[in-house]
Amino acid sequence: MKALEITNPDVERETLLRMAEEIPGAWIGIRIAGLLLLLSGWNSTKIAELLGLTRWAVVKWIRAANERGLDMLEDKPRSGRPPRYNSKVLAELEGALLKTPKDFGLNRSRWDGVVVAEYMRRFHSVEIHVRHAQRLIKKLGYTLRRPSYKYAQAVDTGVKEFGEELKKTPSGLEE
Repeated sequence: MKALEITNPDVERETLLRMAEEIPGAWIGIRIAGLLLLLSGWNSTKIAELLGLTRWAVVKWIRAANERGLDMLEDKPRSGRPPRYNSKVLAELEGALLKTPKDFGLNRSRWDGVVVAEYMRRFHSVEIHVRHAQRLIKKLGYTLRRPSYKYAQAVDTGVKEFGEELKKTPSGLEE
């Protein structure tokens, strides 16, 4: 009997690992799978190769399982500075991005990092850097586009009248 294979090109290890980063709780399933493989006789090197991780990551899982039991499956709270904004502010920003900056009194036609940082400062009293604002735009599923410039084209209307109104003075001196 022929072994089953995945033939869809969208299903690849890198894509699945990226999804595991984005989906809450997906790493718990990966850790469970790793521990199940270990219990069924696989060694840490083979598990790491299969899951696309470093061997050291799998060793740390094993050590944590030996020390803490099943509590090791949940991520521990990470230290660091708490965010300056909450999910409510993020939801309001997402709603604002659906409109134009001019709707909020910002004199720009498109959203970019500078405009989002200014919006956050004015409407939510949150000071963020432009680069962080750009990351927020991307996190909310939007992309930054370069502005497209349109040059004004000359038209023939009014040229003759302008020429008649324009008075030349000798040597550029005024009379």
